[in-house]
Amino acid sequence: MFFAQKMHDKFSRISLSLPGQKYAILNSAYLPRAGELLSEYERRDLFMNKTRVRLAALLLTVSFALSGCSLVKNIGGSSGAGTKTITRPAVESAELQFTHPAAGEPVAVFDTTAGVFRAVLFPEQAPQAYDNFVGLVQAGYYNGLTVTRVEQDFVVEAGQGADGKGTTIWNGSRYPAEATDKLHHYSGALCMAADSSGKCASVFYIMSTLPGGDSVTQELTDQMNSAGYRAEVVSAYQTVGGAPYLDYTDTVLGQVYEGMDVVDTIAQAAVDENQKPTETITINSVSIETYQAQ
Repeated sequence: MFFAQKMHDKFSRISLSLPGQKYAILNSAYLPRAGELLSEYERRDLFMNKTRVRLAALLLTVSFALSGCSLVKNIGGSSGAGTKTITRPAVESAELQFTHPAAGEPVAVFDTTAGVFRAVLFPEQAPQAYDNFVGLVQAGYYNGLTVTRVEQDFVVEAGQGADGKGTTIWNGSRYPAEATDKLHHYSGALCMAADSSGKCASVFYIMSTLPGGDSVTQELTDQMNSAGYRAEVVSAYQTVGGAPYLDYTDTVLGQVYEGMDVVDTIAQAAVDENQKPTETITINSVSIETYQAQ
């Protein structure tokens, strides 16, 4: 009943819907839509027909996703006036997202009216997401777009065009989510949101969840262990925070390594009833650079 209760209470926090098209962080192929509730029988049936990893993700999602926890990993620094300062711990982990960028790797630079933040990208683990994102960046697609949804201590979302929809370099054709055990929804993860079809396009979000136990509770840790998560992944989640219940539902493309204080400031913006910032936050530009080791 705990799983059902959480789903009933907070599914709307996970589903990011905006005018024109609905972008669900949770993959609709594996999870119910808002207002729907899986029966015990349906959950068992889903579990038996998915791979162990996907089953683990479903278990975490159904059980904790709709509890509306907040998550992200900030590098620290002071926030703007009227916002709280979030101190992000140093991360000592062999997990891919925390051992990069390395010299020569691609990074995305987001220049916004709230400040600049940078994310390392992982083309080998998410090739279609990478090709689409970089192609759109090079075409100037993201320049001038605004942050369209903010969930405090959870996510910051952008990437929809003026028509309220996302797009791709393939004439709008979506690409399937690229899930891997090498990339997870840690705080600071740059993710490509899945739409109602379970596929991805141009819409992205940054995990702005709080560090450590403020987002990853002992109960969620126990669920990860029971689901067979690797010890290294559990440890990383315990340190930086995040949303493990979103793993294997969409595409993790990168990790913010600089400027999480900017993301945290955006994540605390005042919003209207649709979680859209009441004061416009604009993406001045997004560019792709090669990381230079210092």
